[in-house]
Amino acid sequence: MNAAAAQVHGAPADLPIVVGVDGSEPSLRAVEWAADEAALRGASLRLVYASLWERYEGASLAHDLGKPAEEVRAQDIVETAEVRARIRQPGVKITTDILPEEPEYGLMRESCGAAAMVLGCRGRSGVTETLLGSVSVTVAGRAHCPVIVLRGSHDNQARSGRHGRIVLGVGEKPTHSAAVRFAVQEALLRGVPLEAVRAWRRPLHEPRAHPLITGAPAHLHERQAAETVEEALRDIPAGLRVHRRTIEGFARDALLAVSREADLLVVGARRRPGRFGLQLGRVAHGVLHHAACPVAVVPEPE
Repeated sequence: MNAAAAQVHGAPADLPIVVGVDGSEPSLRAVEWAADEAALRGASLRLVYASLWERYEGASLAHDLGKPAEEVRAQDIVETAEVRARIRQPGVKITTDILPEEPEYGLMRESCGAAAMVLGCRGRSGVTETLLGSVSVTVAGRAHCPVIVLRGSHDNQARSGRHGRIVLGVGEKPTHSAAVRFAVQEALLRGVPLEAVRAWRRPLHEPRAHPLITGAPAHLHERQAAETVEEALRDIPAGLRVHRRTIEGFARDALLAVSREADLLVVGARRRPGRFGLQLGRVAHGVLHHAACPVAVVPEPE
């Protein structure tokens, strides 16, 4: 990790990158992507498979090994993932684990000791959208660390950055934002520019002829959006290339549009009161389902 990236690195250096694996090709693509991320950070990689196989296996045994068939399958899943990771990044330290519990709960607990968590998502064909629908959104909404869900590149090949930019969705409270720090770190690690995007809209009750917003391009709300972007970037390290964009329209639509030319889209999600912890807002939920690139959801403590 370079000095500038270390300056904004929020997690201890010994925390691993955790990947939830399930044996699918999208999850193996997530393993390769996470192996690259671990190599960039100088971190270890932890591969985990969570399943309640002990509850559902019953008396069915793999007689040749004397173990429950699902346990054999679980071991095969983590071993296959480990091989993919070692081929991708031979120098990264790798550990594996099998968790006999529901994936959502197992991964949320793993997030307490992770620098970041990486999950793959399956296609959008009916019931095959299992991982995104039942696991990724839940974990991204409640995890204690940034959760990166791989979108785009649906040929199931993990690719290094093709577009050469990290996009940050600037939120309502940009000061001391964990999402800003994470996006800055990712841009510095990759040596690419950071594009900070803030959407703005005219309130419905304000006509275009309102005296405060006439005279393009200096509209009141656009100017406020630009000021919010500047506030978010106030403490970024010197030398990082930054592009600032304000886009008129809904935040979800603006971020989905820019995701087509991004290697990673970073959004924040604030904790809300209640025993279920962090919940996803409409913007984060929308980009997780429809972005054209991997999406990092970063918890923003109040």
